[in-house]
Amino acid sequence: MIKTIVKIEGMMCHNCEAHMVKAFEESFKLKKASASHENAQAELISENELDADKLRETVEAAGYKYVSTKTEPYVKKGISLFGK
Repeated sequence: MIKTIVKIEGMMCHNCEAHMVKAFEESFKLKKASASHENAQAELISENELDADKLRETVEAAGYKYVSTKTEPYVKKGISLFGK
């Protein structure tokens, strides 16, 4: 799985975050999506790498400014009962 971090300018509140998450969910097949206006970014979890041009288009169509995209492997964090 892939974690994609999209830097976004212009989100001002929780409604902006929800608007951006909905736009990503409508544009891509995602496992999970979240956005933070405080961190000026969205985090998207998907099976495959997402198209950078389509990410930019999605952000701009939602009325915000696309800044950058960073991808990294996503490793699901498990819970250990043994502290390891």
